[in-house]
Amino acid sequence: MAEQSGQAGPDIRDDRAAGKLLAYVDGEAAGVIVYFVLDGAPAALVAVHTVVEEGHEGKGIGGALVKEFYSMAAREGVPVVPLCPYAAKWASRHPDEAPEAPAELVERAKKELAARPELY
Repeated sequence: MAEQSGQAGPDIRDDRAAGKLLAYVDGEAAGVIVYFVLDGAPAALVAVHTVVEEGHEGKGIGGALVKEFYSMAAREGVPVVPLCPYAAKWASRHPDEAPEAPAELVERAKKELAARPELY
């Protein structure tokens, strides 16, 4: 039997080369986290923007994306720096799933983002 739309949540795929974590619902783009990898020691994944496409708002797409972003970082053994306001708010509500990044790492990520305006 075919799965009903929304039952299992979005299909989330990482496009590391483009710096995008993409969510699809029924094959249609539903949302994205734009991010970059902060090189160095320690490295980190830095969330810049979270966008949910029109018509998909209020369905948990943004939360599913941020949760997967933190899971992806955990699998890679690196912290997340949530410069995106949505990701930061989600992290504050889910401290068990979203460990806080060290302050010096946050500052380094902010400097990197400021030096790379194409990421805005």
